[in-house]
Amino acid sequence: MDKEGKLNKSNFIKEAKDLIFVIVTALIMALLIHSYVFARVDVDGPSMQSTLHDKDVLFIEKVSTEMNKIKRGDIIVFDSKDANESNYIKRVIGIEDDKIELKDGKVYLNDQELNEPYLDPQTVTQPLTSETKFTVPKGCIFVLGDNRTNSTDSRILGPINLKDVKGHAVVRVFPFNKLKNFF
Repeated sequence: MDKEGKLNKSNFIKEAKDLIFVIVTALIMALLIHSYVFARVDVDGPSMQSTLHDKDVLFIEKVSTEMNKIKRGDIIVFDSKDANESNYIKRVIGIEDDKIELKDGKVYLNDQELNEPYLDPQTVTQPLTSETKFTVPKGCIFVLGDNRTNSTDSRILGPINLKDVKGHAVVRVFPFNKLKNFF
């Protein structure tokens, strides 16, 4: 092999190493972003209608959940701890130390009727167990689906531990004609 052939082979190996480094770095960055910053979520089921529908595609951000910065009204994704290892998507109604009461088909937050403009006007919120009053413990939140007649939420599951929250919805990207941000 002549000198020029060795030089070309050497350049090729250097460029291949550089390319592999860039690809590996990009994959690590993508994995870190997916694990700690943003993730895609597909809505499965009707529990958040009419805000979200089955097959909607959202992006959730994870930084605020890592910092326990969840607030009332956020739409969050959490580990349901069920046998199927399902993640649920619900709306935060109460945060630590809030008092929630379900009466007369309405939700009361700290003794005040909760204004819920995101619900369909005919929505009635009934307790799903004998429990009608809840106090949200430290490190937890109380969540409800927007479709109150078809939602497994804190009325059944009880308070949700903040450690089980995967992220909160920031944008719906599909269907394209219903693009919406949630912050």
